[in-house]
Amino acid sequence: MQVFAKTDKGKVRSINQDAFYINTLSDGAVLAVVCDGMGGASAGDIASKTAVEIISQYVLNAYNSSMTSDDITRLIDNAISSANLEVFTLSQKDEQLKGMGTTAVVAVVREAQAIICNVGDSRAYIVNDNLVQLTRDHSVVQSLVESGKLSPEEARVHPEKNVITRALGVEGNVLSDGYCVDLGENDKILLCTDGLSNYATQDSILRIVNDNASDKITDLLVKEANQNGGRDNITAAVISH
Repeated sequence: MQVFAKTDKGKVRSINQDAFYINTLSDGAVLAVVCDGMGGASAGDIASKTAVEIISQYVLNAYNSSMTSDDITRLIDNAISSANLEVFTLSQKDEQLKGMGTTAVVAVVREAQAIICNVGDSRAYIVNDNLVQLTRDHSVVQSLVESGKLSPEEARVHPEKNVITRALGVEGNVLSDGYCVDLGENDKILLCTDGLSNYATQDSILRIVNDNASDKITDLLVKEANQNGGRDNITAAVISH
């Protein structure tokens, strides 16, 4: 397996509040973590970097090849809970960090399976002949779509499309959603922040992932989002099975 990632502050933001981590685990499985911080000044930056560091170290320290898919789901969920508590504690100790938080989407991909957990609106997709979103956004517009009050097309341009309903570090506890998906021979897993999903169409993402070498994909995805405005930080990680 191969994994590549890239982050970029985009064309408008003065700092990059996204963060990521990628690595290979002991048995050749791949770990990828993508976070999108929120909060004034540098608070979002601190939230995302703290979460990425704690989640990645937790998984690296506790993972072993004998774990089942359910074991790995619990492992990632525990890692997210640990990071949540640390970010929340930091925000309570420092007035300048109060209210900070971050999204998180975490994947462990091994053999023919991807185990994924998420909090917020950073996403995981599976890419083959189609682009299919695996995770559910924890956001206001997603709730409106599910209740039938908005169409997916209306949600894409809704003024509250960036308002999330669940984030890591905002409260003392957080609930992540877990997913397990079987992978085909040429399937890829894409993790990204909304700086990509809001500024690149599904058709363009699918074309870029399928038409380019693995080591070029994340660069081209970031370039696509920037060409379409780049009004947010952009992060993408691609795991090729």
